[in-house]
Amino acid sequence: MSSPDPQVRAARNLTDPAPESTPEEKRPRSSRGRGPVVAVTGAATGIGELLTAHLAASDAIKQVIAIDERRGEVTEATWHILDVRDPAIAEKLRGANVVVHLALDLDLETDPAARTAYNVRGTQTVLTAAAAVGVHRVVLCTSAMVYGALADNDVPLSEDAELRATAEATGVGDLLEIERLGRRAPRAHPGLNVTVVRPTVLVGGTDTALTRYFESPRLLVVAGSRPTWQFCHVEDLVTALEYAALEKIDGEFAVGCDGWLEQEEVEELSGVRRMELPSAVALGAAARLHRIGLTPSPAGDLAYTMHPWVVSVSRLHDAGWRPKWTNEEVLGALLEEVEGRHTLAGRRLGRKDATAAGAAGATVALLGAAAVVRRARKARRRI
Repeated sequence: MSSPDPQVRAARNLTDPAPESTPEEKRPRSSRGRGPVVAVTGAATGIGELLTAHLAASDAIKQVIAIDERRGEVTEATWHILDVRDPAIAEKLRGANVVVHLALDLDLETDPAARTAYNVRGTQTVLTAAAAVGVHRVVLCTSAMVYGALADNDVPLSEDAELRATAEATGVGDLLEIERLGRRAPRAHPGLNVTVVRPTVLVGGTDTALTRYFESPRLLVVAGSRPTWQFCHVEDLVTALEYAALEKIDGEFAVGCDGWLEQEEVEELSGVRRMELPSAVALGAAARLHRIGLTPSPAGDLAYTMHPWVVSVSRLHDAGWRPKWTNEEVLGALLEEVEGRHTLAGRRLGRKDATAAGAAGATVALLGAAAVVRRARKARRRI
């Protein structure tokens, strides 16, 4: 998971990480309560770091086992330093009741093949290792993107709606495979429970194609589409993961703010005007720009800004959970976070580039670059 911005980290300031050579630290098991021993993978950064700190401060948790490739800053946890794809993780999980697996790479800039290899192999290893040492619950965190963004989606979707996403958007193919592994694991390992948490558009130090959408000087709207926006602040995701770790909720469920915002509401609240393009132009340009390496986001990411994919969060509500953030508040936090950043077609621009190009000019420049490359390739083929 992407590392949260320091401005939104949980109730404390995090200092620079300790050197990776820091030796593994063994800490005695806490005797503060009779709650579960919870292991968190990806515990040194991002959502994993926030959850580790939150659980370590909770009287409902007996002990937190933190696993990552470097030691993090939560001194109350027991740290083990290793790659989650290493089968030796099984011994590090021994004694845990619950594992929350957050060691995922969803970085836009990561090579897709390397990202998939890490995400899928890491999940396979964690599930197998957890079952081998008697862990009875693994919590996986994917995304509501697995439902797919389609024009005929119900608004909101039921949490048990069919997963109709494809692998065309960044990381979604990995998330679908992770969910498939999660469904198979209890059949292969009787007694192992797998819980899947699906956050909506995640905000709070995250860097995704969807948060970069709000870094553009104009909000791209595809003509004839119906965008809807449902956000999830990282603080709400952390408390939802805690519910899963404490076994207050089972199965597969979504987490996010109540309700949703229509595109017109987003534009009014943000004060950012739209730039409307025909579908063929927007999708064709996005595909070409990604293919020639000008943007990190494939054309499939654009569907999530075109069609509805908001989802009910009734299962968490039934379990007694409530979000602390509203969609309006999360959008405000996101706009503050991205202020000063400049992105066009998913590509980050330096301040000088953005100032020189302007909103429409920079867009035309990117489209023009794609056209130039395309013409050059055609010319080479004719020689």
